[in-house]
Amino acid sequence: MIKQKINTGYLISLGVSVLLAFLVGAVILLCTGHSPLKAYGAMLSGAFSAPRHVGDVLEYAMVLGLCGLACDLGSRVGIFNVGGEGQLLIGALTAAQVGVALDGASAWVVIPLAAMAAIASAGLYALIPGVLKVKLKVNEVITTIMLNTVAASLCQFMAKGPWKSSNRTLIAATERLNADYWFGGLLRGSKLSTAIFAAAAIAFVVWYVMQKTTPGYEMKLTGQNPRFARFSGLRIDRKIILCMTVSGAMCGLVGMFRVYGAEHLFKPGVSNDYYFEGLMVAMIARYQPLATILLSLFFAVLKIGAEGLQQVGVPNQIYLIIQTVIIFFMAAQGGFLEQLSHSRNLNSIRSSKKGGA
Repeated sequence: MIKQKINTGYLISLGVSVLLAFLVGAVILLCTGHSPLKAYGAMLSGAFSAPRHVGDVLEYAMVLGLCGLACDLGSRVGIFNVGGEGQLLIGALTAAQVGVALDGASAWVVIPLAAMAAIASAGLYALIPGVLKVKLKVNEVITTIMLNTVAASLCQFMAKGPWKSSNRTLIAATERLNADYWFGGLLRGSKLSTAIFAAAAIAFVVWYVMQKTTPGYEMKLTGQNPRFARFSGLRIDRKIILCMTVSGAMCGLVGMFRVYGAEHLFKPGVSNDYYFEGLMVAMIARYQPLATILLSLFFAVLKIGAEGLQQVGVPNQIYLIIQTVIIFFMAAQGGFLEQLSHSRNLNSIRSSKKGGA
């Protein structure tokens, strides 16, 4: 097994960034005539004051965490999967239509088939930029961004056209799933469902493979030094394609969880840029699985808790300011630490020269 050391410097930087973000938020609140203590108290209340709020926090953290882990997989082998949003939509639409087409069949048949359909469709959709990257050296950022647009347009077309619901009040949506196929709710009034148990199992497997196994080390080597990995006998092209495909498949499963757990039908709003928020979490976590999961929970508390700000007359967009400032400071601290290290090296060299003289 490969042991991972805790990066205390990163933890300190993250803690300072969060603290500074809340301080910036407090200054903005004071300048607009609001009490920071009341606002932050309302935010905590909005996240934890009722079981349904806790359920929504956990459901949102589940979505962010899985999307972030999907991004971690790609990053580990040196690719940047920006197409998770499209892959999520493709998986959601495919899974929803399986449930609609097999209406009346046993849930023990429909749910596994829907999951496999989401995995297969989203995985194949992610395979396209993976193959283009490996075989033709096409930048995966460009292809995945473009494929996001294609997926969103295709899904909207299908939901408005061939697979449109008979309910005329729904402009773009599929038929609602049979209630027998819904994942069971865990906390009344919230969107949290039993899908979280499957999500937890997936998260554990991803963490274990990436951090504790030889294939995980080979993935890391492929991303950090592909030339050395190739000369070491690793088939890096296959690893890149595999990780890209698995990353897409995970996004597809998130879409399936959203449809069968929270929405019970497909509509374009089944994802509200969830992958991009998960991508942001993964970047702040430096693509480390455990940090990604913990930060997903933190940002879920901010997001759901922000709804409680309206009770004290504070616009809930304050959480976006806090979120953005955290990203800013985390991005800036890398350059700051590099300059600090450079200055220390220069001082040590000067000291050694003076000592030699």
